Amino acid sequence: MQLIVITHDAPFAGEADILNRLFDAGMEGLHLRKPSYPESALRRLLQQVDKSCHSRVVLHDCFGLLQEFSLGGVHLNSRNPVCPPGVAVVSRSCHSIACLRTQQAISGAKLFLSPVFDSISKKGYHKSFTREELLSAGQNGLINRNVIALGGISAETLPLVAAYGFGGAAVLGALWNGMPSAATVINRFTQLQSIAVK
Repeated sequence: MQLIVITHDAPFAGEADILNRLFDAGMEGLHLRKPSYPESALRRLLQQVDKSCHSRVVLHDCFGLLQEFSLGGVHLNSRNPVCPPGVAVVSRSCHSIACLRTQQAISGAKLFLSPVFDSISKKGYHKSFTREELLSAGQNGLINRNVIALGGISAETLPLVAAYGFGGAAVLGALWNGMPSAATVINRFTQLQSIAVK
């Protein structure tokens, strides 16, 4: 099962170093989601990320930076629903089973379904699906290897992600909660990664 990391949305010191260390630890995909960042700040951050890892970075905002860096593509969401011409769409957000059904019929991109569990990073942001709904969607092929679970992903919920049939999980709060030290972030990632590859 694929494990995707989504960046913390707030700026913090040493972020580029942590991202480079995560890539060194085996991070396959990084979703750069900084909705409040100006393009200049995202550019500075990308300049500090090892160039050999740029192809594993997906942008959620400031799509113009794709012309400057050899990035992996874009993620479409409610803030940025339209893909620039000639750019690879890697993934898009879905918040309902109906959205999964519609997008699978028209898109070859990975679909991020959320919130699958109660959010760790957004207090009061509760899961949108029952266990039965997720199991049914998996049995009907709507949840499959091209669908990524988002929302409340942790060491405790990752085994359920696999049981529902998701092809991967995107982690945010379980990695960054409390703005931990670099060593703690790496340890958290390594623990999650060991569960995801089982």
